[in-house]
This record gives sequence, C-alpha cells and structure tokens, in this order.
Amino acid sequence: MSTAAGRTGRRAVLTWVLGVVGTSALWWWTAHLMLRGEVRWRTLLPTAIVVVGSFLTKDGSFTLDNFSGIDKSYIIKSFINSLIVSSVSAIVGAVAGAVLGYAVVTGNPDGTLRRLVTSAAGVLAQFGGVALAIAAIAVLGSEGFLTKLLLARGIDIYANGLWLFDPIGIIVVYLYFQIPLMVLVFLPALDGLRPQWREATESLGGSTWHYWRYVAGPLLAPSFLGCTLLLFANAFSAYATVAALLTQGGVYITLEIQNLLTSETEQTQPGLAQALALAMIEQRRLAELP
Repeated sequence: MSTAAGRTGRRAVLTWVLGVVGTSALWWWTAHLMLRGEVRWRTLLPTAIVVVGSFLTKDGSFTLDNFSGIDKSYIIKSFINSLIVSSVSAIVGAVAGAVLGYAVVTGNPDGTLRRLVTSAAGVLAQFGGVALAIAAIAVLGSEGFLTKLLLARGIDIYANGLWLFDPIGIIVVYLYFQIPLMVLVFLPALDGLRPQWREATESLGGSTWHYWRYVAGPLLAPSFLGCTLLLFANAFSAYATVAALLTQGGVYITLEIQNLLTSETEQTQPGLAQALALAMIEQRRLAELP
C-alpha cells in the first residue's frame, strides 16, 4: 500500500514539474515569437512605406519621376556632406572610443573608474537633438564658455572664421555622442581579451606589436569594423542636432528630406523625399558590404 502511494506521489510530483516546465517553455516561446514579430514589424513596415511611397505621386499614381530629382546638384552636395561628416565622425569616434574602452578594460573590472565611465557613456550616447545643439553653442559658440576661456589665454579658435556650423563643427558635435556609443558597444569585445594571451606572446619572444598584429588585432577587427559601421549609420541618419544648429536650409540629406516634406508654400514633394530616404537606406546597405 505504501509503495503504491509513494509511486502515486512521485508520479504527481513529476506531472506537476513537467506541467510547470511545459508552461514556462510555452510562455518563453510565445514571448520570443512576439518579440521577433514586433522587431520585424517595426523594421520592415517603415521600409515598405518608403519603398512604396518613392514610386507614387501626390495623388497616388505610379511614377518614376521621383528618382530623376536625385541627381540635382544641391541634393548631391547634401549627400556628399552627409557622407563626409558621417565617415569622419565614425572613424574618429571609433578610434577614440576604442582607446578609451581599452583603458577602462585594463583597470579593475569592479572599480569605480569603470562604473563611472560606463555610466557616463550610457548617458552621453543618448544625449543629442536640440539639447546637444544648445550645449554646443553654449560651450563652443562665438560667445561660448570654452571659446571665451581660451580667448582669455590668447587662443582664438575662430581666428580663421566661425567653423562650428561647417562640416568640421558638425563632426566635433557628433563626436560628443559617437565616442560614448563606441565605448558601450566595443567594451564586450575588449572584455573577451585574455591576459594569458599577452603572456603567451611574450613567453614566445613576441613584442607588443606582435601581440596586437597577430593576436588581439585579428580578434578585435570584426567587432571594430561592425561598431564603426554602427557609428556611421548613427551619424548618417542623425537629424535633430544638425537641424537645430542649421536653421537656414539643408546642406545635409536629412535636412533636404525635411524641406521636401514641409514647405510654407505648399510645394512639398513627398515622393522625392521618400526616394531620398530609399537612397539613404541603399547607401547604408552598401556601406555594410564586405
């Protein structure tokens, strides 16, 4: 009797455990599929809207004329300016962020420095738009704090003219969030480096150059290139900061799209704007090709 009761009890416990595990797995897969569907929906739907809209006129009829306006001189200039600013800010931000990240990784992993840098990077990487534009003008403008401080010490950063609103100035402003973003996304790759690898290189007679050339460099190269492309895409699609700094028309592709979508004279060209957005998507896709 006791043996049968024990078997019945164990069977009941096993049934309960299997039920809990099965229910948990079901909920996990449901949440997983919902998340994947949400990500795809939020990614594919805007792209589909841009693709379809680039082939439509204002009244909804099919046309290819939207793409004929892409070769206009001012649009080409906007594309070139955006590519220059995005490429330079991505490369400089990637190098500076990688160096800063390596300096953090070589320290105490649980130390105050790492917590401080990662916390600051998490905040600064999200600091953009109008707030960043105001901060840049307040610090680096012609009457900015840093400008006046340097001028009092005999250093005139605007001796050759005000460059804050030129491409070089936009690059400097973009680096404010590009470098922290690189620190955040590149830290996991740097954490993957093992001190034993350097010790093994040195024990075999290798120098620091050999370690970075044949060990650490090849391991970090894919992550570094991927992070650089992320910074490029981040700068290439940036809008709010440059829109707040430059209020007298668009010399960057995102501002040109804004001008085509909003017009005080009702001369909007939504089809051309979406064709430019499609060209931006294609440009970013080409940048990601090996």
